Amino acid sequence: MSVQIAVIDDWQNVASGVVDWSLLAPVGDVHFLHDYPADTATMVERLKGFEVICVMRERSTFDKALLQGLPNLQLLVTGGMRNAAIDIPAAKALGIQVCGTDSYKHAAPELTWALIMASTRNLLAEANSLREGGWQVGLGGDLYGKTLGVLGLGSIGQKVAKFAQVFGMRVIAWSENLTPERAAESGVTWVSKRELFEQADILTVHLVLSDRSRGLVDALALSWMKPSARLVNTARGPIVDEQALVQALQAGRLAGAALDVYGEEPLPAEHPFRRLPNVLATPHVGYVSEQNYRQFYQQMIEDIQAWAKGAPIRVLG
Repeated sequence: MSVQIAVIDDWQNVASGVVDWSLLAPVGDVHFLHDYPADTATMVERLKGFEVICVMRERSTFDKALLQGLPNLQLLVTGGMRNAAIDIPAAKALGIQVCGTDSYKHAAPELTWALIMASTRNLLAEANSLREGGWQVGLGGDLYGKTLGVLGLGSIGQKVAKFAQVFGMRVIAWSENLTPERAAESGVTWVSKRELFEQADILTVHLVLSDRSRGLVDALALSWMKPSARLVNTARGPIVDEQALVQALQAGRLAGAALDVYGEEPLPAEHPFRRLPNVLATPHVGYVSEQNYRQFYQQMIEDIQAWAKGAPIRVLG
């Protein structure tokens, strides 16, 4: 009997055309599902017939309750080698193998820089004015000589720092584990947390979501920022206190925000981020690039093939 394979989280309906899924024909039948995440009962009903499920990183939550409701599930494959939305210990206890993929390391930094430039130069308003028959509507900002504050100088933060240096920006950084020596290796100046928020003309968030980082950018931290400053978040939504950010933007205590991630995704239809004029918001497309998707899905196929042969690769947990 053929293994039933589900490719879920395909919200843009692109997965079937990115790679050649027919390579899995000797293993089983591939089905593409385009629905958004739902409550546990709905997800169980949707997925109960599948032995293998391919998920996109941190879109659908596979907690213990959902995993227990999928007795046929044998293999869960995720894009990336880390997925906080999967309860890996619970999967392991239930005998469900979890495997990952490598990822294209440039997609998120490139999107971050696109947001920084578009927000600074007010490109959304200018483009919309032109589309509606108008012409210039505002005054763009500048990057040269300004200060970029990097909250989290990991692999993505380092790439964004290099972009900023090319644009003639001063780059400062802070995180709980960052040292002045490590910052200096990237040509970046280490500062304290408060100094980061106080000095940054643009503050960009590049932390992993954890208990320590959740809510780290709170009302107090936002109050340290210049009224002319902008906040950029392409990391994880819950790192920023959304209500505090909305209040700061509504009150004009920040010039603007450029956001790609949110506490709830998809972003609710009535959320203020969809309406505030000083917010440039994109629908979590930081890793949604052709090359990244091709790598994700190609290696998902490899994971499934290896699992079917009894020798799983890129195992998580």
